[in-house]
Amino acid sequence: MNSKSPTFRIAPSILSADFARLGEEVKNVIDAGADWIHFDVMDNHYVPNLTFGPMICQALKPHAKTAAGVAVPIDVHLMISPVDALAASFADAGADLISFHPDASAHVHRSVQAIKSKGVKAGLVFNPAESLDVLNWTIDEIDLILIMSVNPGFGGQSFIDSALRKVEHARKLIEASGRDIRLEVDGGIKPDNIRQVADAGADTFVAGSAIFGKPDYKAVIDQMRVALA
Repeated sequence: MNSKSPTFRIAPSILSADFARLGEEVKNVIDAGADWIHFDVMDNHYVPNLTFGPMICQALKPHAKTAAGVAVPIDVHLMISPVDALAASFADAGADLISFHPDASAHVHRSVQAIKSKGVKAGLVFNPAESLDVLNWTIDEIDLILIMSVNPGFGGQSFIDSALRKVEHARKLIEASGRDIRLEVDGGIKPDNIRQVADAGADTFVAGSAIFGKPDYKAVIDQMRVALA
């Protein structure tokens, strides 16, 4: 974790990385200051795209560490339905956090428990038009809330401003619960809007094309840290 801003985490999404050089890309973005590696799983069923499965996660696990050998968490975001079997496979493949969409699971609470039973942190993901109501029944179980500020399915989209209200609402729910829950935002995050998202209550920021679309990953992450400071 970065000592300058211990409460904020930057989680580059390898959805925007060069797929032909994934191990190297993971290493480079960690060297540039990434706190987590965000791993977007799409099944061409729940969302209209197909990305990578547990084997890729397992292959990248040895690369997900700092130069000093400290493990960097792999943050798996499942945009898949059904959830449970693949969630178990990702837990076995070395995922540190696994989050899924409540509307993709027939039994949200059971899916959360199944992930936790593997010793992995569990999260719930909310699409732009989705209500947070399910948190009334699950917030005591989860470790992460992920607010989508774009519609899931592909990278490079623009930030949807109404997500800020949802982040504020989620922050209030987390504070009322008294639990240590990460509040992550994914979609259209850039150095020029990351502060606004943090001000709404987020502490963890997914950025794909904003980082991997630039030649110097460290320069972008440093810009984000400056904005957050």
